[in-house]
Amino acid sequence: MIPTLLGITIVVFSVMAAAPGGISAQSLVEGQNLEPQAKKALEDYYNRLYGLDSPAPIQYLRWLNNVSPIGFTFDENGDINGFSLFKGSDLGRSFLYGRSVMELIEERVPITLLLNVIAVPLIYIISIMIGVRAAMQRGQSFDVGSSVVMLGLWSVPTMLTGVLLIGFFASDQYWHWFPTAGLNQREALDMVFLPHWGSLTDVLWLFLGIGTGATLMLWLSRLPAMPIRIPVMTLLGLLAGVMMANALPGEGVSAIHFLLALTLATLFALIAYTDYFALRLVVMGSIGIAIGTALFFTFQGEGFVRGFLLDRTWHLILPLICLTYGGFAFLSKLTRTAVLENLLADYARTARAKGVSEKDVLWRHVFRNSLLPLITVSATLLPGLLGGSVIVESIFSIDGMGKLAVEAVKGRDRELVLSITLISGVLTLVGYLIADLCYALADPRVSYD
Repeated sequence: MIPTLLGITIVVFSVMAAAPGGISAQSLVEGQNLEPQAKKALEDYYNRLYGLDSPAPIQYLRWLNNVSPIGFTFDENGDINGFSLFKGSDLGRSFLYGRSVMELIEERVPITLLLNVIAVPLIYIISIMIGVRAAMQRGQSFDVGSSVVMLGLWSVPTMLTGVLLIGFFASDQYWHWFPTAGLNQREALDMVFLPHWGSLTDVLWLFLGIGTGATLMLWLSRLPAMPIRIPVMTLLGLLAGVMMANALPGEGVSAIHFLLALTLATLFALIAYTDYFALRLVVMGSIGIAIGTALFFTFQGEGFVRGFLLDRTWHLILPLICLTYGGFAFLSKLTRTAVLENLLADYARTARAKGVSEKDVLWRHVFRNSLLPLITVSATLLPGLLGGSVIVESIFSIDGMGKLAVEAVKGRDRELVLSITLISGVLTLVGYLIADLCYALADPRVSYD
């Protein structure tokens, strides 16, 4: 791991040093209207602080000594005055922000963690639900339909999806349902943490609406009779499409009314038609909760304050959609392939021949061996938790690690770029180490000498 980390940092440092213009004290003070004496003093300060007047290999060794907890110590003039085993690690000061790199990272990491801690479990839950079911029903309607949908989702670039979501669901020209940027509004910082209503009656009506909607939809999803489920869901889809069309700017009935009504009616009918009970239960239950919540907020009284938590949740919806859809589209196909390969294996046929139930064959034998490809992919999750999503954070103006990395590269902030590279490299290698250990836990045939 140590040689790999050294190689990563050497490559990044070399690329930045070899870039046109390089990194020097002169480049750091360009564009500042300073007198010659002040400019010269500032250049001397940068040279003394970062060693920018030294050859590139010396600069790299100086940075490596700073980030290492063991190394040489320097006096005020920059001369070596000893060697210490406990000098501590220093990531340096940012060129761009003039602050400690560690402080910047500590500010941005919680935001990126919040996004990924929510997104990663969603990706794996959806992937396993869809992938296992598709493998069990190979060649049937669910397998074919989910394959087409997942391939379509995986083919849509995240940057396009983010722009479309903002354009349609955060714009005054269409449905202004969500905010366009950030993780909270300025006013939310002064609000109470939890939502607050004007009276206890409003709270009771909210729980009554959510409970009633969820109960009715769950009851409907459990009905074995399709002639009842499909018409009811189709009618709900028609009503939802018409209401969405009425919420658009403008008056009168247009083609968009028919298009939205037809699209949502078809989608709701397919949900009611599927024989995948778990999927039907989750989706229809969520629809019931959404209907109950929407009805309550339509007729609620005055005095409602959404609070910091609800405001943060409201801001997270669109970024989380962008973060998750590509991941579960890919992983569901990977899960299907892995499960299908093991379902057709000799040990699975032998277990069935011995009288083991199909459920036990799937979850006690097949699924455990199918985890190996998922473990391989999960090795990249740990650096992703702190590395952030460059595209999503840039589109939605979220001040996370991904956006910080982009700003550091644009500003040629060597200290910040190298520190982010070092942290990402460490987390990547640790992720692969954890994946190797998980291989042995998931598959007893794997052993390490």
